[in-house]
Amino acid sequence: MRYFSRPEEQCLIEPRRGRNEPAIGPVALLILTEPDLALFRTLADIIDAPADNRGFYRLHRKKLDHLTLSVAGPALGAPQAVLILEKLIALGGRTFFTFGWCGSLQPELTIGQIIIPRRAVSEEGASRHYPLEGEEGAASPGLVAALEKSLARAGVPYAAGTIWTTDAPYRETVKKVTRFQQKGVLAVDMEASALFAVAAFRRVELAAMMVVSDELHALEWKHGFRAPHFAQARDQALRLLLEMTSGSPT
Repeated sequence: MRYFSRPEEQCLIEPRRGRNEPAIGPVALLILTEPDLALFRTLADIIDAPADNRGFYRLHRKKLDHLTLSVAGPALGAPQAVLILEKLIALGGRTFFTFGWCGSLQPELTIGQIIIPRRAVSEEGASRHYPLEGEEGAASPGLVAALEKSLARAGVPYAAGTIWTTDAPYRETVKKVTRFQQKGVLAVDMEASALFAVAAFRRVELAAMMVVSDELHALEWKHGFRAPHFAQARDQALRLLLEMTSGSPT
């Protein structure tokens, strides 16, 4: 997949590494929620490491024997997630894993279950500013396969498929939920389609892992933000991501 490079589409403001900004290694994590960012820092033992705070995101780094572990966030919604991803690419990132929450549209996907999006239907505005030739942005197949292999090896059940990304969490109407549900769309989130588009446009690799935090499939809202099994699933998923990105079991 190639991105357009016509002269008239040259942007006046390009993402770049600032004079005092650190370079990062080729592999980085973008963790979308504040609670998960705090949990990952604890699991990775970087709770006391100083953060590079740029106002719209925080970057935490830990020097390991063979690499520097980089994790950034939080990000709520496609515009902020895109802003951070663009910066991480400018700092040197080339392979990205993202982690966040989603709302289930299918009755068999309940709170605490893991979802791996392979592609996303966009109802957000950021991705349309990253025009792609051919198909819409999708997760990197190699990284999706790596995530699925890691989950299977750990014996963690998961679902993989298409999700719906929206900018308007208070406009998930009965009509829309029913339509996407009937098309087999697994869940709804606020960032994935934009992140996939940016990754394809910038020619970097990206895949996402999500935990079901709430359910919409019965056409009423059921949330599980404080459920013990939701917390357990987040912990398990983040441990797997830490193992994959640091190269050592937790």
